[in-house]
Amino acid sequence: MAKLKCSELRTKDKKQLQKQLDDLKTELTSLRAAKFTEGSQTKMLKVNGVRKAIARVNIVMHQKQKENIRLLYKNKKYKPLDIRPKKTRAIRRKLTPFQAGRKTLKTIRKMSAWPQRKFALKA
Repeated sequence: MAKLKCSELRTKDKKQLQKQLDDLKTELTSLRAAKFTEGSQTKMLKVNGVRKAIARVNIVMHQKQKENIRLLYKNKKYKPLDIRPKKTRAIRRKLTPFQAGRKTLKTIRKMSAWPQRKFALKA
C-alpha cells in the first residue's frame, strides 16, 4: 500500500475515511498474524507503515470533527472547553478590563471626600 498523505485524506468524506480506516485495521491484523506464521522480514517492516497510516486517518477524522464543532458553536455565548482558546492559565483567570477598572463603594467615597490635589507649577 502506498504512503497516505494527509492532504489527500482531507478531500475525502467521513464514510470514505471510515472505510479506509477499517481496511487499514484489517491489513494490520493480517500482518500481525503473518508475523507468527511466516515471519517474512518485508511484512514485519510493513506493520510500522500501516500503523502510521491509521494514525494519519484518525488525525484527519479528528480535525474534521473539530472543524464542524467550531462551525456549530461559531456565534454562541458558551463553547465546549476543547474549542476555547487555550492561552495560559493566568491569562484565562485574569480580570477583564471592565472588571479591573471598577472601583468599590468605599474607594469612590474616599475619592470624593479627599480628591487628589492639583498643584500649579511655575514655568
